[in-house]
Amino acid sequence: QFFVFCHGLLQLSQLLVSGYLKSSISTIERRYGLSSQTSGLLASFNEVGNTLLIVFISYCGSRVHRPRLIGCGAILVSLAGFLMALPHFITGPYEYDQSVASTFSNTTDLCQPGAPGAWANLSDASCTPHASRENHEVLLVMFMAQALLGIGGVPIQPFGISYIDDFASERNSPLYLGILFSVTVIGPGVAFMLGSAMLRFYVDIDKVGAAEVQLTPKDPRWVGAWWLGFLVAASLVALSALPYFFFPREMPKEVGELLRTRTPLSFPVVLLRNLRHPVYLLVVLAQVNISAMVAGLATFMGKFLERQFSLTASLANMIIGAVNIPGAMVGIVVGGAIMKRFQMSLRQCSAMCVLGMLLCLLLAFPLLFLGCPTQKVAGVTHWDSSGFAHHNMECNQQCRCPEKAFNPICGSNGVEYTSPCAAGCRNVSSGTNSSVLSYTSCSCIPAQGSATPGTCSSGCSRLFLPFVVLSCLAGILASTSHTPSFMLILRSIQPEDKSFAVGIQFMLLRVLAWMPGPVLYGSAIDTTCILWERRCDRRAACRYYDNSLFRQRYLGLQFFFEVGAF
Repeated sequence: QFFVFCHGLLQLSQLLVSGYLKSSISTIERRYGLSSQTSGLLASFNEVGNTLLIVFISYCGSRVHRPRLIGCGAILVSLAGFLMALPHFITGPYEYDQSVASTFSNTTDLCQPGAPGAWANLSDASCTPHASRENHEVLLVMFMAQALLGIGGVPIQPFGISYIDDFASERNSPLYLGILFSVTVIGPGVAFMLGSAMLRFYVDIDKVGAAEVQLTPKDPRWVGAWWLGFLVAASLVALSALPYFFFPREMPKEVGELLRTRTPLSFPVVLLRNLRHPVYLLVVLAQVNISAMVAGLATFMGKFLERQFSLTASLANMIIGAVNIPGAMVGIVVGGAIMKRFQMSLRQCSAMCVLGMLLCLLLAFPLLFLGCPTQKVAGVTHWDSSGFAHHNMECNQQCRCPEKAFNPICGSNGVEYTSPCAAGCRNVSSGTNSSVLSYTSCSCIPAQGSATPGTCSSGCSRLFLPFVVLSCLAGILASTSHTPSFMLILRSIQPEDKSFAVGIQFMLLRVLAWMPGPVLYGSAIDTTCILWERRCDRRAACRYYDNSLFRQRYLGLQFFFEVGAF
């Protein structure tokens, strides 16, 4: 029982490390200027190290000291977590364009007619060879950390499960495995809640005083303390790893009975025998579709909510961790309960899967239409009557704005401008600790209008609640098919192939869904970008998406996989 407790704790903290990355992905994109394709690849990169080793490790399971190997794996996972946070400490403080001079920079992005020199050290100047090298280093460290995370995670689940199954009594084994399984479902929820808590702090909380931070979490330039969560999660993993070095190689079984022995058949024979089995193959393909959907959802759902409904990263994580993931848990439990209550045959199991997916499709379809168009951004999605792009709009021509400036403001005319300079604003009124209250005498806003800092909202708040409710219900329905689909696999193949078939199934899910899923979603999201940030002449993070396209491609891809599963 102590082993089960330790293993639950370890799996939870391991999932914290891998799940936390997904909760802070939009923040890391903004901080280091990554496209969604790159961040999707980063999020799925831990599967690479994992897949290469998983079959080999599952095959030589009984010949090694399992607890000790689990402990070593956990140490690697913990190292990976600390490595993920390292880029924060090897790069300088986060720089952004600002209107009020601070201790860092005496530049301002207001309109300063006839003074091209004033702009000299804003954004453009930060492009030294060092800056571009720094970016490569950051990516290298993060990809290495993810690969290490995958490799360290390999022994944890299979060895833990087989160790428990070998030494627990027949009666208690399902209970123990059920406990571990529920932990793997709770884990990501806890990770998103951790993300929600950490992203409320400013990224350079350790490098600058609180008084010098001019941004609030609602600001589009805000970057939260993404690295803090990795330190918390990695420390937890390191603590959970300690007991494993003191467990024995073998335990006395809970009640006396012979240890089961398996005769190992040659690898390819079993592989072909299982893959030729039609039920096994079809169920695994359906699970591949569902997993591909979940992989993309988990990675970019936060980003989607932030952009579509103008939420802060912290709130978006809160919704996912407190609503969507618990919803999926409810679905899994309900599915298992229905099966147990009605003692379902295999045909009834498959009927239940089909029905669950059909209802899920019906609820997910309206989601494609719940959203708002992109806000009007001068020179990006909105042009004045003369049709000029904003770099050469007459109203701000004498300001000589750099193209790179990014500090969005919302004009009194309901149009958003990429920076105060682009709107031709000359004056700024700031409140306490130099936070900006408003911009005045802006030549591009009719009647020398004024503007407030931050983006114009997308006017979508009323659709937010129906969206969350529908997506949560769709998730509950889709996850009811989880347990029956596992049963279809376990009951339709020969008993001696069971553990092997599950291993193959997990490997196929990894290779066909968990690895390509986030990259596919990220690439689809990138195609909907209408204004890219540029850093050192490379395309960095996306500033503005076409909201309707983003919604249609992101949720359309999800819908496509749901149809595939159905």
